[in-house]
Amino acid sequence: MSWWRGLGNVGQRKNAGASSSGVLTPKSRVKLGDLSVSPMGLGTWAWGNKVVWGYEDGMDAELQEAFNLCVTEGINWFDTADSYGTGKIVGQAERLLGKFVREYPGSDKIREDLQIATKFAPYPYRVGSQSIVKACDETLERVGADSLGVGQLHWAPPLGWQEEAYWTGLAQLKADGRIGEVGLSNYGPKGVARAHRFLAGLDTPLASNQVQFSLISRYPLDNGLLESAKSLGVTSIAYSPLGLGLLTGKYNAGNIPSGPRGIIFRRVLPTMGPLLSTMGEISSARGKTMSQVALNWCVCKGTVPIVGVKTLPQARENLGALGWSLSPEEVEGLDAAAKRIKKQSVQNIFQST
Repeated sequence: MSWWRGLGNVGQRKNAGASSSGVLTPKSRVKLGDLSVSPMGLGTWAWGNKVVWGYEDGMDAELQEAFNLCVTEGINWFDTADSYGTGKIVGQAERLLGKFVREYPGSDKIREDLQIATKFAPYPYRVGSQSIVKACDETLERVGADSLGVGQLHWAPPLGWQEEAYWTGLAQLKADGRIGEVGLSNYGPKGVARAHRFLAGLDTPLASNQVQFSLISRYPLDNGLLESAKSLGVTSIAYSPLGLGLLTGKYNAGNIPSGPRGIIFRRVLPTMGPLLSTMGEISSARGKTMSQVALNWCVCKGTVPIVGVKTLPQARENLGALGWSLSPEEVEGLDAAAKRIKKQSVQNIFQST
């Protein structure tokens, strides 16, 4: 199948589909390179991940329903990775995503507007630019497509091992039409600038950088990453915008998830009182959930958040994060409360400078 072929030409409009008040809706479109994507994407880390998210095969039917709802409401891009599926089957998220697209019951026109952004892990055994080309071909096989919206390097390899070779591979994939745009993940301001220069020498633009970002993970604000990326024309994609669930308002000292997330929750949750209180006040005044407030804050900061979905209620709630906007005063209040947190969420160990 080739439902993503040529989608770099889909609409050159910015914020098309915005409401009459100018706020972004699920049907709005923002720019990611030359692609037009919804102002929020759907993340697939939990699809196939048994260790962190407790994935089981029996979840697939509801995952399909959640996917269908998001697509029907206007979400048109989905983030995945060739490493997703830890503890189950590596690459399972890509397989499921391809299956869900094929089995989406809506129109072909909607299906053809979909974009997939995947990430290629810089495993030590991947040597040379052709290793990234091979990784992409393996992803295309799992997904069941002959091109993708965005190909990203999942993280910067330690000590720069093969880094320029990986970037060269991404540039080749774009030139060959296997991907529409080139992106990075977990890169800091220095790395983004370095990659941008290198790719420019290959006549290849850098379209995006995906980074952990939320009210409790403000690294991209504190070190100027968002601002520097914007100056280079690089779209900042915010992953874990709900802080692994800490910002949903659903957890407290007596209700902490098991597994790896529980370790982080026990460290961070006790310090989040002022922020959760401010979020609660805004959500009550607005008639929104705390999750919707947290996601809308990311949009207000100029990022394109990707949020995980496992159930229909989660899908409906996440969609409600768009179609309205926090006021400047509300954003300022959230910023002030977030700065009072003594222990921010642990930054991803793959984050580089």
